[in-house]
Amino acid sequence: MIRFLFAIIIPCHSEPGRELGSSKNMAKTIKCHKAYKFRMEPTELQGLELNRAAAVARFVYNWALERCQQHYKQHRRRKPWNELSAELTQLKKTEPWLYDFDAQMLQQALADLRRAYMNFFAHRAAFPKFKKKKSARQSFRIPQRVGVKNGCVYVPSIGRVRIRQSEEIEGATKSATFKRTAVGHWFVTLVVEFALPGSKVAVLEEEAIGFDLVLEPPNFLVGSDGSEVRAPRYYRARQRELRRAQRRLSRAQPGSRNRARARLRVAKVHYRTANLRQEFLHQLSHWIVRSWSVLCFENLSLKSLARTKQAKSWRDAAFGELLRQVKYKALWHGKHFVQVGRYFASTQLCSACGYQNDALSLSERAWSCPGCGTQHARDRNAAKNIRCEGLRLVAEGHPETLNARELRLRLAAASIAG
Repeated sequence: MIRFLFAIIIPCHSEPGRELGSSKNMAKTIKCHKAYKFRMEPTELQGLELNRAAAVARFVYNWALERCQQHYKQHRRRKPWNELSAELTQLKKTEPWLYDFDAQMLQQALADLRRAYMNFFAHRAAFPKFKKKKSARQSFRIPQRVGVKNGCVYVPSIGRVRIRQSEEIEGATKSATFKRTAVGHWFVTLVVEFALPGSKVAVLEEEAIGFDLVLEPPNFLVGSDGSEVRAPRYYRARQRELRRAQRRLSRAQPGSRNRARARLRVAKVHYRTANLRQEFLHQLSHWIVRSWSVLCFENLSLKSLARTKQAKSWRDAAFGELLRQVKYKALWHGKHFVQVGRYFASTQLCSACGYQNDALSLSERAWSCPGCGTQHARDRNAAKNIRCEGLRLVAEGHPETLNARELRLRLAAASIAG
């Protein structure tokens, strides 16, 4: 896969430039969280115990959601969370079988419901719904007393379960989430906290790059240095296979074994597609962060683009996930990540003279500047403008930058021309 990744990227060496400056050394450190995800290999008995734990967490979550809704209907106000926690303690006395499970896991189900309400009131998610018993995806969370040792993870009230540990865990575990996927595989996600130094690497002009997010086949990303990344289009490649699997599922009788097998076949196609996409994005983001010090991207409204006629292609490209990975990996390595405003005319501006071509249509992939006569490839020209604007934004945050004034004057003229 690594050979394939570097085969689709065309590197182009840039000319050596001047140092734009270095960031100020901060005495304070930044606390960050890192997640380790491993696949579990439980025995048949351990698999049953994991399913029971997930069922109990779902039961407590649904019970708490029902209690909150009943309290709101009666009193027209939200139910205090400390009262809900006290009611859970009383519930354990009437339902003695709850004592067989970890107490923190039960309390964490209430914490998950609280977080769901907070996301709803913050307009980040829909209103909390009851979790379904027949859903293939089940999960539960334990905040403490979960550790990894000798290729096994210790799960309270269950014991040690073997995992496929691909790397060592650095730091103390803050929380652990156990999740079963639609294909029946159990995974554990361990969250650790670590400190990062506040200082960042020096800003060098030759180590800065701008990327234009492209959906025009066959490209996926176009860099200001001429590098191009071709779109893998994993969902499109497996669309025929998925269509056949979904046809078999629709024709199977509800409740039969054939329908269960058909549902599993559909889930495996989605599971394989998602894994390939994640692998590609992780390798691509790692290559981007390791190759340059200043990473400039455009800030598109991905939610709006996902509602257009090209919604399937935008979702298949997963630009939002790529930007998320590049952002946190740049933070870990002390690199500069900046996003240019979505109203910045990166496509219409001439990267040579700053002339803005308002008559440029979406179908024109190449155009000639009326001001200086320079021939431009649409996407590469946009990437160059994104790089210049990103350098200006980085320079504004670092007053000691030597040539910040030059960059500001140059781009100000370009924006005035528009």
